[in-house]
Amino acid sequence: MIAVLFEADAVPKHQARYLQLAGELRPELDNVKGFISIERFQSLSTQGKILSLSWWEKEEAVLEWKKNMRHQAAQKEGQKTIFSHYRIRVANVLREYSSGN
Repeated sequence: MIAVLFEADAVPKHQARYLQLAGELRPELDNVKGFISIERFQSLSTQGKILSLSWWEKEEAVLEWKKNMRHQAAQKEGQKTIFSHYRIRVANVLREYSSGN
């Protein structure tokens, strides 16, 4: 299983645009074989700081999403106007524990 962590500092006046773009792209994620889920979080202590956490069955699915044309257009807009800084981490899950184990 693959986790993609997208951390970003949104320019306050453009944060709503990020959420709009994310909402528009969400249905397309369901068409990517291997996509599991995505959630977005906002920092309680740092205004404009967001985290998007997505889960994928395999790295090939992540690469397929990376090549999606609408996703690429949204990334360019984000880099140009929405975010003052961002970082993307792609990680393999080594093990998983839960309260039932």
